[in-house]
Amino acid sequence: MKNRSILLITAIAALAFSCKPKDEAVTFTISPSVNYGEQNGKPVNTHVSYPASYRPDSIAYFLDGVYVGSKKDSSAVIIKTDTLRCGSRVITANVYKGGKSQVVTTNIIIMPTRMPTRYRFKLIKKFPHDTTAFTEGLSYLDGYLYESTGGLGHSEIRKVELETGKVVQRQKLDDKYTGTGSAVIGDKIVMFTQKDKAGFVFDKNTLKQVKQFNYVDSVAWGATTDGKKIYVGNSANRIWLLDPNDYHKTGSIEIYDHEAPVNQIGELEYIDGKIYANIFDYDTMLIINGKTGAVEKAISFMELWPGKERPAKFEGDKNVFNGIAWDAKGKRLFVTGKKWPFVYQVELVKATMEETQH
Repeated sequence: MKNRSILLITAIAALAFSCKPKDEAVTFTISPSVNYGEQNGKPVNTHVSYPASYRPDSIAYFLDGVYVGSKKDSSAVIIKTDTLRCGSRVITANVYKGGKSQVVTTNIIIMPTRMPTRYRFKLIKKFPHDTTAFTEGLSYLDGYLYESTGGLGHSEIRKVELETGKVVQRQKLDDKYTGTGSAVIGDKIVMFTQKDKAGFVFDKNTLKQVKQFNYVDSVAWGATTDGKKIYVGNSANRIWLLDPNDYHKTGSIEIYDHEAPVNQIGELEYIDGKIYANIFDYDTMLIINGKTGAVEKAISFMELWPGKERPAKFEGDKNVFNGIAWDAKGKRLFVTGKKWPFVYQVELVKATMEETQH
């Protein structure tokens, strides 16, 4: 009888243990859902859901690996977005219990809250431009344009006299390279190539090549600098940030307007905390927040060199609007295009309500 009682107690205990819920089997869900779109400036509430019988010790939340808060229950942690860069951001929740943790993740996509403000241009002056120059990059300093040109077998870096358009110095790339964007930083000029994963450094005074480096990306387009880092577009909506000393990547900015990522980012120019960018194959320039990647302003240059004024055989689909340079001392903005006959000095003016509606 005694043995039967022991067996019965043992069976009941085993049944109770087998019915005990295991932490490993708990299903967690995290909100918001994957690819949740949120406009920059509006807080995001994130929380983990789990069965009512489960009692976590704590839940720690991270945004792109950075701690943002913790809870002991399923209540929400509020993530502020007003200073976040645009694009995809990963939210990770570590659920702790009994010295163990389980991880659940989601991602949100940050976009600007407002539609870009429309501007128009005012033409101030025209300067001669070499019509053989397939302009990829443009910078201005002390009366000269520093221009990088593209085209297989025709790529080079040039020093050009603004007033006359005369090329006073030039340095050609090897014929196997197709040149793209460039930036003047200190006494050096950094120039990139389109699909060769190669970058070059030239002495600004002599244009002699002083260094070649590997650029680890499949494509490089426009380039500019704020003096502390180099910005390089990748033809999509991403701008890479490079260290100006050894040219390794230190971060990136994703470009968004109020609706979607903005692709085909071309020539770049950094002006007073903003990135001015051409959009490839469109006579359009955007002004982008240099910290968040939000498109703040848009300017159409369709009437800068109207189609009716172009030569009959001009290949407008290839020789597009491209090239932005800023005279920091004189506060002058210059733009041009690939194989265009002029460099244009322009001013930007906010469009009227009537102009905005057209």
